[in-house]
Amino acid sequence: MDIKQLKALVTVAEAGSVTRAAELLHLVQPAVTRQIRTLEQELGVVLFERTRQGMRPTEAGAVMVDRARRALTELERARAEVQPTPGVVTGVVTVGLLESTTDLLAEPLVSAIARDQPGIELRLMTAYSGYLQQWLDDGDLDLTLLYNLASGPSLNAHRLARERLWAVAPRDEALRAESPVAFGEVAAHPLVMPAAGHALRALIDSAAARAGAELNAVVQTNSMRVQKQLVLAGHGWTILPGVGIAEDVARGSLSAAPLCEPDVWRSIVLGTQRSGRTPPAVEVVARELSRQVHAAVRDGRWPSAEWQADGTAREDR
Repeated sequence: MDIKQLKALVTVAEAGSVTRAAELLHLVQPAVTRQIRTLEQELGVVLFERTRQGMRPTEAGAVMVDRARRALTELERARAEVQPTPGVVTGVVTVGLLESTTDLLAEPLVSAIARDQPGIELRLMTAYSGYLQQWLDDGDLDLTLLYNLASGPSLNAHRLARERLWAVAPRDEALRAESPVAFGEVAAHPLVMPAAGHALRALIDSAAARAGAELNAVVQTNSMRVQKQLVLAGHGWTILPGVGIAEDVARGSLSAAPLCEPDVWRSIVLGTQRSGRTPPAVEVVARELSRQVHAAVRDGRWPSAEWQADGTAREDR
């Protein structure tokens, strides 16, 4: 098993075609086919099956693709670290962003790294907190934003900020930021809810129990974008962090107000892997992401958020 075979394996899986993979690898098609077959013979398993949609990894192939992709990423990182340009931080850093924060943080983070640390290659992934935590545990992320988590055996969690959850309704309901709405009033409406099992849903269910309210969930989804679309279409109200609906409220497509009775807050933390050595590039990106969160809170671009850093982030330059 060698690097060329691993690259061929991952590229065929991503391209869905041996022909396309050969083009991307600047090889002739028979060479790519030979590398895959040699790998299959060594492992004693079939790695791909041909379908109408192209080459699809078998169950064993999917395992190998996942492991090979991680191995290649680590090799890229090691090469960047052992062959540095003097005074320049280099490396590949994979960052997780909460889905609700992508519009606020993704572009400023990429711009800052491109400007100040051009030797760092950023890879961004977005999802709900539960998925991001799993990807961090699995080694697919170097650092990620999470919420309502403390440090544990597998990760370090550094507090950055906390923010209130908001009731979100169609525009005609005329909810206003300066007039918090009681949780019981929100519960009186049909609700478009985050799917059970998500941390945001657990936070909402806990608040409902404290308010003595029974929730009428007409639909559940694991997508914040779908939650907002369904509210916009008149299927009910929903509950989301303020950062996730700021632009919708500014455009006038939705109305929203902070929750009260009880207030509902979530803590935003920066999660990093606890085990192993932290590469310099990861430390640089962690500091920059912390600065971007701080700037968004300080400048009022993160609705009803409060800065709560516990020492991870430095003050803005």
